[in-house]
Amino acid sequence: MKEILIVDDDRVVLSSCKRILESEGYAVSLTPSVKEALENLAKKNFDLLLVDVIMPEYDGMYLIGKVRENLPRLPILVMSGYPTPETISSGMRMGATHFIAKPFTPDELVTAVRKALVKEQEKN
Repeated sequence: MKEILIVDDDRVVLSSCKRILESEGYAVSLTPSVKEALENLAKKNFDLLLVDVIMPEYDGMYLIGKVRENLPRLPILVMSGYPTPETISSGMRMGATHFIAKPFTPDELVTAVRKALVKEQEKN
């Protein structure tokens, strides 16, 4: 079973993503902060990181940078309610695998997760 860590300060987004992805057979862990995400990533191996861009204290780009230093092969799917070209290109430059704009449908989320996981398998 593929393990996914979802990082977003919005509890509604976290619970929605968890419900959708668990119904597709994924194991899902949730965290509302970058600090907690880094702690989780240090303790457990995940197959995918799904991260919001805009969050208090540290943002998603900071998290991506830290993850790339320590877990360069972990696929990262960035989600944002501000899908500007700058946000998308910045996320990709930092090392994100894919980008999904909020709000997204359950099908869009599942498709993006599958694509990110398949892309990583193709690299191996």
